[in-house]
Amino acid sequence: MGTIDNKIYAPILWPYRLMGNLILIGCVWLVTFGVITVRHNLVSKHIDSLLVEIYNKTATAGWGLDDVTLEGRVKTPKEDVLRVIGLKRGDNILEIDLKSVCDKVKTLPWVRDASVSRRYFPNIIHISIREKKVKSIWQYKNEFYPIDEDGKIIETEYVPQKNILQIVGEEAPEHINALLQIIEKDSELFSRVKVANFISKRRWNLTFDDVLNGITVKLPEDNIDTAWKKLVKLDKTRGILKRKLTFIDLRLKNKVIVKISNKDTNP
Repeated sequence: MGTIDNKIYAPILWPYRLMGNLILIGCVWLVTFGVITVRHNLVSKHIDSLLVEIYNKTATAGWGLDDVTLEGRVKTPKEDVLRVIGLKRGDNILEIDLKSVCDKVKTLPWVRDASVSRRYFPNIIHISIREKKVKSIWQYKNEFYPIDEDGKIIETEYVPQKNILQIVGEEAPEHINALLQIIEKDSELFSRVKVANFISKRRWNLTFDDVLNGITVKLPEDNIDTAWKKLVKLDKTRGILKRKLTFIDLRLKNKVIVKISNKDTNP
């Protein structure tokens, strides 16, 4: 005879219980999060109003702004700094956001970097400015634009100086730094470069001594450093840039081509 199974099998309910518990926990978490958020917002608003009250009280108790001092300013007008920061005498010095003030100062065209600090008794906001330096002047479509150390246009009016390098050609500002890193190594020869012309967005021609009647040196597209060293050596050993030449062509690796000026040719 077969055995009789007397075991009673209860239905498997644990997955449903687990799911119910998870749903319950989720609901409790959502309610708790909502309560905390509301309380946090209320506390934040209370703190904000308290801070405003503190600032108002301290401003009339010796914490008002007495002055703004500037350091390092040469080309940046003082009026432009005061206008952009928007501070006035009597403002609560504790309430002033130094980072915001600094960011505003950095928007001025001549400012390369800036720092802002508080000073007390008297209460002063001190602004230290490091200005951009004009490395060259870009002549483009009959207009002149000052170019800074990063090869970027300084968006402001500028009167060109006599002893500053003039660059010409489309995309010249973006490539001038790479050229300057090479030709500035010999300061004596570099000081004689008046114009750097970026030809076809590929290579440079340099004009020495005189913008209209100087010697034009044609540099190669690649290996500019080698070509420049060759020019420096030729000038020191043979005085090539003192001769009556129209141009010196350094584009060929093993050859230097020169053209004698017509003014130096006998009739």
